[in-house]
Amino acid sequence: MADAVALLRTATDRDWEAARAGRLEWSCRYTAEHIAGDLIAYAGQLAGRATEAYVPFEITLDGTDDGLDPADNEGVLHVVETTGALLAATLRTTPREVRAFHPYPFRSADREGFAAMGITEVFLHTHDIAEGLGLAYEPPAERCADLLARLFPHVRPDTDPWRTLLWATGRGDLPGRAPVTEWRWRNNLVIPAGRLTLQGVTPAAAMDLAAGGDGGFAWAGGEPYQGTRDAAGMLVKAYETGVHRPVWGVFVLVRREDGRAVGGIGFHGVPDEKGRVEIGYDLVEAARGHGYATEGLRALSGWALGREAVTSVRATTEPENTASQAVIARAGFTRIAGDEAEGEAGAEGAGQFVYELRR
Repeated sequence: MADAVALLRTATDRDWEAARAGRLEWSCRYTAEHIAGDLIAYAGQLAGRATEAYVPFEITLDGTDDGLDPADNEGVLHVVETTGALLAATLRTTPREVRAFHPYPFRSADREGFAAMGITEVFLHTHDIAEGLGLAYEPPAERCADLLARLFPHVRPDTDPWRTLLWATGRGDLPGRAPVTEWRWRNNLVIPAGRLTLQGVTPAAAMDLAAGGDGGFAWAGGEPYQGTRDAAGMLVKAYETGVHRPVWGVFVLVRREDGRAVGGIGFHGVPDEKGRVEIGYDLVEAARGHGYATEGLRALSGWALGREAVTSVRATTEPENTASQAVIARAGFTRIAGDEAEGEAGAEGAGQFVYELRR
């Protein structure tokens, strides 16, 4: 924020109303007002705990003391700084588990999502204004890479994160990639699951988990099970190669009562040509024996079977893993391969128990 405002302050003596903001159809002045409007709106969503729609208010910039002249360019920038400070203060005081309404794509976002959207608004629209005023602007590459990994999980990363972010939002070209003519934010999917919520893991969180971090979650017992870290590592590889599909990725099971993460669950990939998709899961040792895995498996398999592309959900386990077999059975799955079970699993079930749940 500080660098963006400092750059724009070098051009406050120009006519921002007459200058068009980059590729937008807005003036530079209107674009600056739009930044302030977005920042205060994001703060309002979180502070007001809005869950169904936007809080019905908007920001209006006052003029001079006599009320006749509009705020000058310096005044607009002061408002941008102020609304940014209000959003930052709201983010600091909002609990991690709070989610507020945002339409894209799953009708909610948490504090990290709103923070990332706010920063991206500042970066992109400062670029637009700077382009319209003939100024050079480029935010830090590391921050741009983080924004891409949080809000654009479907976009394959490139060697230049800033150029990739501009391309992903229809503001530039990348060699070998078609121009982007329409785009939306991609906040993570959250699925209710009884005493839990299944919270989609972004590539940014997966990178941290795979590197030994907590992924932004408070884990029961202190840290995730190794299986969750391994799944996060596979998600990162899929993201880096451009084949990651967010809704068919990894989720963390978070306990509603205290916001603690108790395990991981997710898909082994997108549905195959027959509409089959496979789920795997694990729990931290401190959370086992309470039925959390069953609730999570029921919720995620139910969500999957509600998608048109899915005809069946599968889960596999080793013959000696009786605890996992009990979880799968309680979730309503039927064994189709392993021991004396018969079915269409065939050779893929060799040495393992294969379970299936059909629509």
